[in-house]
Amino acid sequence: MYIPKHFKVTNVDEVWEFIQKNSFGTVVTTDQGKPIATHAPLQLIRTSDGDYITGHMAYANPQWKAFEVEKENILVIFQGPHGYISSSWYEHENVPTWNYQAVHVYGTANIMSEKELEEDLILLLQKYEGHRKNPVLWENLSSQTKKQIKGIVGFKIKIQEVQAAYKLSQNRNKEDYHNIIEKLSTEEDIHSKTLAEVMKNRK
Repeated sequence: MYIPKHFKVTNVDEVWEFIQKNSFGTVVTTDQGKPIATHAPLQLIRTSDGDYITGHMAYANPQWKAFEVEKENILVIFQGPHGYISSSWYEHENVPTWNYQAVHVYGTANIMSEKELEEDLILLLQKYEGHRKNPVLWENLSSQTKKQIKGIVGFKIKIQEVQAAYKLSQNRNKEDYHNIIEKLSTEEDIHSKTLAEVMKNRK
């Protein structure tokens, strides 16, 4: 990913937090030179053996077969809020642009065992169900429902490289920066409003 120096993020903890908050990612592989992508809820798992992105996809989805290929390079894309930035929001004439947050993770994948997949699903349900009034947790599921695990394939991608870009008008002066936040806040698009909050919290 091309990242101008103004927008490059190198703080590892900040990147990990971003992945945790924006964990619905895009898994990209290739099949005979053709890119293939699957959109899925993913998790960041940190172990003494390294850092991993874990997830699962339907058995009927042929993309999982790429994870069986030794040393196959996998790209996982995580995206945060984004929005159009009008040049009319600047003090001086300039060109319009687009602000965004994006993280690219590269690594090699392996297929999970059924036990590993079950452990990953337990964590996934705890993350998204644990705070709910009537949480749907793994231990509460019937054995019949649990059998549906046969219909999915779990995978884990060992992280080898991370690229992070936060293009948030860091290259603009203070007046422009605060004006952009104000203008984004008034946009109808929810991404623009969220982007305004992200920019506000970074200054």
